[in-house]
Amino acid sequence: MARRQRVEAREMAALLTRLSLALAALLSGCAAQPGIRFGYYDKTCPGAEGIVFRETARIVRASPDLAASLLRLHYHDCFVQGCDASVLLDSADGSPTEKDAIPNASLRGFDAVARVKDKLEKACPATISCADLLALMARDAVVLSKGPSWPVALGRRDGRTSRAENCGELPPLYGNITVMIEVFAAKGLDVKDLVVLSAGHTLGKAHCSSFADRLYNGSIRSTDPTLDGRYADRLRMRCRGPGDSGAAAEMDAGSCGTFDTSYYRQVARRRGLLRSDAGLMEHPFTGAYVRRAATGRYDGEFFRDFRVSMAKMGAIGVLTGNQGKIRTKCNLVN
Repeated sequence: MARRQRVEAREMAALLTRLSLALAALLSGCAAQPGIRFGYYDKTCPGAEGIVFRETARIVRASPDLAASLLRLHYHDCFVQGCDASVLLDSADGSPTEKDAIPNASLRGFDAVARVKDKLEKACPATISCADLLALMARDAVVLSKGPSWPVALGRRDGRTSRAENCGELPPLYGNITVMIEVFAAKGLDVKDLVVLSAGHTLGKAHCSSFADRLYNGSIRSTDPTLDGRYADRLRMRCRGPGDSGAAAEMDAGSCGTFDTSYYRQVARRRGLLRSDAGLMEHPFTGAYVRRAATGRYDGEFFRDFRVSMAKMGAIGVLTGNQGKIRTKCNLVN
């Protein structure tokens, strides 16, 4: 019996190794660009990913809501002039930067990123870019929320500029499916990436200002016809009107701290919080994907899809080599 268990354990280990290699090969096709590769810091800072994971774990344990914030930071960074950590830069000359833009007003997690960056600087000075740090912390935030893991291609450089006016490149919360498809296509992402990455909304909350237009027409109650009526009534208990700026609602009601396919079940039931969520049901492909994932029978398939789409997003407009720099403080150009 013991011998058979040892054989089965070896076979399982071999299977997991083959699956890991296959996944890495698949993701390398999405993320490979000159200067970006898996294991980029193996020689210059071999403990980097371990440092990032341990610190991210401490941060998320202390403040679980930050898992969603860290994923969102990476997303907002990559959609505006590429994954270059420009979303982290403070204004140096009085000109507003990305973090000052209205779409980024509710971003959180900047102090968490700075904390992990300080740890990395002590271990390996001027080696790990802030852009790579955002990619790693986003991955680890998903893992710590019981979601999938994936190998992250590294070697990004940090940008030197950040402008608030460029945030028009971000996917709009109010966008219909046509607009969302166009915005994603402009970044090299397809319809499948749209419906897969939208599931990042399984984590976190949204402020009333993000969805009040689906509940009110001015000060008058007026429910968006694509929104479930009972769900709308519950939302109004939290969001008393368009000006109720302090209120917030879970984006995946009842499961906003766990990375799972519950988000798709909410969307399929017309309980997606944002217009962009509801819009997924308006397109043949995205609607079919939502309904399939909502059954709960294809979680493994969704996790695989999410890994691939995150790798694609993490390769948008990256800077490599002399195109960028390594910022020792993520909020400042050295």
